[in-house]
Amino acid sequence: MQISYVSCEVNDLYSGKDGGVVVCLIEQRTTAQGQVYFLHKETGISTWHDPRLPRDFHINDDELGTIPPGWETKWLGELTPVPKYKRDLVQKMKVLHTELLGLRPPTGHCRIEVSRENIFEESYRQIMKLKSKELRKRLMIKFKLEEGLDYGGIAREWLYLLSHEMLNPYYGLFQYSRDDIYTLQINPDSGINPEHLSYFHFVGRVIGMAIFHGHYIDGGFTMPFYKQLLGKPVSLEDMESVDPDLYNSLHWILKNDITDILENTFSVEHDSFGHLQCHELKPGGSNVPVSQENKREYVKLYVQWRFLRGIEPQFLALQKGFHELIPSHLLKTFDERELELLINGLGKIDIEDWKSHIRLKHCDAEADIVKWFWRAVDSYDEEKRARLLQFVTGTSKVPLQGFKALQGSTGAPGPRLFTINQIQGSTDLLPKAHTCFNRLDIPKYETYEKFLDKITCAIEETCGFTVE
Repeated sequence: MQISYVSCEVNDLYSGKDGGVVVCLIEQRTTAQGQVYFLHKETGISTWHDPRLPRDFHINDDELGTIPPGWETKWLGELTPVPKYKRDLVQKMKVLHTELLGLRPPTGHCRIEVSRENIFEESYRQIMKLKSKELRKRLMIKFKLEEGLDYGGIAREWLYLLSHEMLNPYYGLFQYSRDDIYTLQINPDSGINPEHLSYFHFVGRVIGMAIFHGHYIDGGFTMPFYKQLLGKPVSLEDMESVDPDLYNSLHWILKNDITDILENTFSVEHDSFGHLQCHELKPGGSNVPVSQENKREYVKLYVQWRFLRGIEPQFLALQKGFHELIPSHLLKTFDERELELLINGLGKIDIEDWKSHIRLKHCDAEADIVKWFWRAVDSYDEEKRARLLQFVTGTSKVPLQGFKALQGSTGAPGPRLFTINQIQGSTDLLPKAHTCFNRLDIPKYETYEKFLDKITCAIEETCGFTVE
C-alpha cells in the first residue's frame, strides 16, 4: 500500500485509488512574530512553503502532481528517521532564483565596462542610466584594457571590488556601527553630499543585482538593517546590538514604575553638526509628559526614531533600488538572518582560529559543555556554523583579522572574544545569546544529545526569545 502525505485538516483521512491512502500529517502554525509556517507532525520538519494541494482533486498517483520540495512518497515499512531540525534555506534560495529567472528578459545582455581605478563612479553612472528591466538581463562585465569573456567570474570580481568601494565609510554613505568594525549602517550625515540619495538608490540596485544574478557582495550590515529591508518592524530588542546604553535606559523604563521619577516628554534632543535640535516623537510631543500609562508608546516611538534618525530618505532610496530588482513579495519567506546569508553568502569559518581565540567563563576547556560545543560545531555544515555565529555575535561575518578581533557593541575599547559561559539554572531552557558581549550562556545539560538538541533549536528557530 502506498502512502502520500498532504496538508489538510487535522485527522482527515482519504482513501486513494488502488488502496492508496492519503494521510494528513501537516499542521499550519504561526510564530510569535505572526509568520505562518507548516509543521510535519511525525518528523518535526517545518517549512515556510504551503504544501497543500488543491481541494478539488481526485486521489490517484497521476493527479496528485509534484510532491512539495523536501517531501517524499514512501511505501509502508520504508519510513526512515529524518533529522528533527532541517532548515529549508537552500530550498528557499532555489525557489527564489527560479522565480527570478522568470523575470529575466529572454534576450540581450546588461553590458557594463569599467576601469578598476574608478570602479565606483563608472559603475554608478552606467547603472543609473539603465532601466531596471535592463539590469535583469544576463550580466556581461568587462574591465577596460583587459581581455576575457565573462562567464560569471568577472561579474563576481566586479561586485566584490565595487562593494568594497561603495560601502567604504570614506565616501560618507555608510558608517561602522559603534565599535563593531565589520558591520555597517547608514550614515545620518550622508547629506553632506547633495547627490547622496541617488547613490543610495544605486547601492540598492547593486545589492538587488547581486541577488538576482546569483552573486554576493562583500560587506555586512547590522541585523536591524536586514530586518527593515524586509519591511519588518524593529523592536527594543534590536536596539541592544546598535546602542546598548539607550537599550538599557529604555528597558529600565519598561521594567520599573516611573511615577514621579521620570520627567521626559515625547521629544528627543540630539546633536546635528554641533547644534542641539529637538525632535518630537509625535505631534505636540514636547508638551506630552511620559507617564506610567503611556511609557510603552514612548519607548516604541523612541525606538522607531532611533533606527530612522536622519536616515529615512536614504533608506527609502536604497530600498527602492533594491526592490526594482527583487520584488518584495518574493522575500516574504525569508527572515533577516537568512537575508544576510542571501546577500553576503556563507563565508568559510576557520574553526581552529575560533578555538584559539575564545573566552571561557565559569568553566574550562575540559568541561562537558565546552567539549560538546566543539563537537556540535564540527558536526554542523557551513550554514549552521554561520547561524551559530549570527546567534551569538549578531553577524555571520568574522573580521579580516580573525576571531581575535571580534568586537562587542558596549563601547568598551579592545576586542570582545567569543565567550562560552556555563550558567546555573534549569536544563529545560535554551542557551541564551548576548550579542553585545559575544557571549553564549549555556545551562549544564546532562547529555550531549540534550545539549545538541537545545543549541540547534536556539540557532535554527531564531524567534528572538533566546537573544538579549
